[in-house]
Amino acid sequence: MSGAMVKVGGEQLLLLPEKAVFWPAERMLVIADIHFGKAAAFRAQGVPVPRGTTSENLAGLDFLVAAHGARHIMFLGDFLHARASHASSTQQAMLAWRGRQSGLDLTLVRGNHDLHAGDPAAALDIALVDEPYTIGPFAFCHHPDMDVPGYALAGHIHPVYVLATRSDALRLPCFVVGRERMILPSFGSFTGGHAIRPEAGDSIYVTSGEAVHSVR
Repeated sequence: MSGAMVKVGGEQLLLLPEKAVFWPAERMLVIADIHFGKAAAFRAQGVPVPRGTTSENLAGLDFLVAAHGARHIMFLGDFLHARASHASSTQQAMLAWRGRQSGLDLTLVRGNHDLHAGDPAAALDIALVDEPYTIGPFAFCHHPDMDVPGYALAGHIHPVYVLATRSDALRLPCFVVGRERMILPSFGSFTGGHAIRPEAGDSIYVTSGEAVHSVR
């Protein structure tokens, strides 16, 4: 799989096909909008949606940690989707994963869904912070429209970019890389996407799941 290296805030960041960012200097994975337990929340309301999204998300994290030698994961908000995300099966899977990845530092920048869902279980040993949370040149946020010191890395809007021909169109998750902020695509399975219109100065990198491509 092929990522794309960009330089922002004076640092090199690797945009990954798996819809995450890796900061090599800090061995940090940056993950936006994983929305653990979203499918469980829908099922609790009687909506028949597929099972297995929590396991899929955790397997994706395992792959990226191993592939890049990450020692820290920064979650940019919306870690849990709703109060129903505290369902026993979801919690057990997450605790088992944490047991396998006990050496990782985990930080959650609280997002809007986290405020409603409540904090993750204490046993997951996640450092909980409010936005903006700064490390080096970066301000880690959930919302991309905050006035922050430094270069902002944010999520929230689940950006996708529409590639269109005369007869067809394709919506692909994308990274929106601007002069003062980057918006990451939603990492989580079963989270959907919002078609964006780039602002002046924005570069767009789409991911096919296999590679990251610059399209603007």
